[in-house]
Amino acid sequence: MKTELNYINLSYQTNSQKEYHIPLSYQLFGKDLFTAPIILINHALTGNSEVSGEKGWWKKLVGENQIVDTDQYTVLCFNIPGNGYDDFLIEDYEDFTPSDIAAIFLKGLEALHIKNLYAIIGGSLGGGIAWEMLAKQPDLAEIFIPIACDYRTHDWLHAQCLVQKFLLNDKEEPLQKARIHAMLCYRTPQSLNDRFQNQYNQEKQRLESEDWLVYHGNALNERFSLKAYKLMNHLLMNINADETALENIQARMHMISVDTDLFFPASEIRMCFENLKEKNKNVSYHEIQSIHGHDAFLMEYQQLNNIIKNILQK
Repeated sequence: MKTELNYINLSYQTNSQKEYHIPLSYQLFGKDLFTAPIILINHALTGNSEVSGEKGWWKKLVGENQIVDTDQYTVLCFNIPGNGYDDFLIEDYEDFTPSDIAAIFLKGLEALHIKNLYAIIGGSLGGGIAWEMLAKQPDLAEIFIPIACDYRTHDWLHAQCLVQKFLLNDKEEPLQKARIHAMLCYRTPQSLNDRFQNQYNQEKQRLESEDWLVYHGNALNERFSLKAYKLMNHLLMNINADETALENIQARMHMISVDTDLFFPASEIRMCFENLKEKNKNVSYHEIQSIHGHDAFLMEYQQLNNIIKNILQK
């Protein structure tokens, strides 16, 4: 299995008219390129191109004998430029929008001589970027599976990202504070209350729930860059695929929501589905049932696997 980090060197002018040299990095898993159907997976906010393998963040979905079977498909995953996984960071992160990232990914596909994809799968921010890609190139893929995301950032999510922005600009432990706030958006009150039940850690003299939040704040601070987090939050804040272009998308669209998602509410995703259905688009809607909220797309693997298995086998 090819898992090494590969690079495509690109010159790119952003929508804000800034010139950048982009070392676009990516990883390939499974079959050699052009020997099998290609599936592009776009990673989420703190994710990266390592989608499969021993340390793969989606290894329960992507791998040998998994639903996205690397014995049947070529799986491609780009790093969002500036996520730091390849040590490339962007200082002036507000130069970029998800539309720019989508355009860079399309340039990456062009450089690899990939004209068509069997499927594009993206969760959260990755799915938002995928919406932007297909709005720009409607005939790119046969199947589109956006998970726990929408084609635009709605007001509630924008407001949470604004809080994140304030926390990330703080001088004292900005990344830890932002991550703690984000974890409360990724999960739900029921998820935390059911898990911790007000248990108190006598040794640390604090609630187990507080200890869990502090752990996640510190853990991300150790593996992720503040500059990268600022960029990713900015991108999440500004997903805005051209709504008029959505009806031109040729792919069979399978929209997957989480019934308790606080970031991308199921009601908003259902509304997008209904609007596209009215335009006679080949679109279906699936809903994961979970107490865990937005993060359910990284937790409820049995449900997600069942949904995607039925999609890919059609």
